[in-house]
Amino acid sequence: MKRVFKVKELISILISQGWYLDRQNGTSHRQFKHPTIRRTTTINGKLSDVVWIENLKSIELQTGINFKDFAN
Repeated sequence: MKRVFKVKELISILISQGWYLDRQNGTSHRQFKHPTIRRTTTINGKLSDVVWIENLKSIELQTGINFKDFAN
C-alpha cells in the first residue's frame, strides 16, 4: 500500500529540511525556496488535501527530498 501525503505533511517536511515559504498566491499555491538551492517549488492545495502522486514526484525532483524516507 502506498503512503498518502497531505499538503500539511509535505509543508512540515520541507520546513524541516530547510525550505521556507517565499510567497503564496491566494489560498492554494505556496512557493517555497531553500537558502542554498537556487530553485523554487510550488505546493498547491488546501492543507487537508491529498497530494497526487504526479505532484509528489515533481516535488521530489525539484527539492531532492525522497519522501519514501518519511513514510511511516
